[in-house]
Amino acid sequence: MASYTVPSLAHLVDEFERLPGIGHKSAQRLAYHVLGLTETEAQSLADAILDARKKIHYCKICCNLTDQELCSICRSETRDKSVICVVEDPRDVAALERTQEFNASYHVLHGVISPLNGVGPDQLCIKELLARVSAGGVEEVIMATNPTVEGEATAMYLSRLLKPLGVRVTRLAYGIPVGGDLEYADEITLSKALEGRSEI
Repeated sequence: MASYTVPSLAHLVDEFERLPGIGHKSAQRLAYHVLGLTETEAQSLADAILDARKKIHYCKICCNLTDQELCSICRSETRDKSVICVVEDPRDVAALERTQEFNASYHVLHGVISPLNGVGPDQLCIKELLARVSAGGVEEVIMATNPTVEGEATAMYLSRLLKPLGVRVTRLAYGIPVGGDLEYADEITLSKALEGRSEI
């Protein structure tokens, strides 16, 4: 007996399934939801995806995502530019910002060193960080990479590069569970982790 498939629906499901964290059932739900949209709503969704893809790029200073030359944090006059918090991913910036406890600047690496996955230092935004610190005015760099094997290795690697530049290098305290992601930590845990950071 032949299985029932609609090729364009199957293609839509396949595309959703390629997204991170989306399994086959979730992909099907999303596909059927999209089919239930009006043409205007569907066009609006497609336009939002294309618009974001076209306009969003890395901030010239911190490598966070922005649709302008500099992100809003780097443009801010009230931020303490002498402290840089280094994170793996733009989502980590959003997580730390939710605490409303951190009023300095960030640097987004866009990943961690992971030889098994073919990711080396050259694929991360490390040169940009070293250039910022070398330019002067930075007193402390906080390593806020996730407490995973790769996150720890990346923090140690950066620490070895940064210490000769005369800056204090600290690590977030372990209020964050080992193996956890900053993105999913609550505001209190992140606040405690920022308060209890230690030198590495």
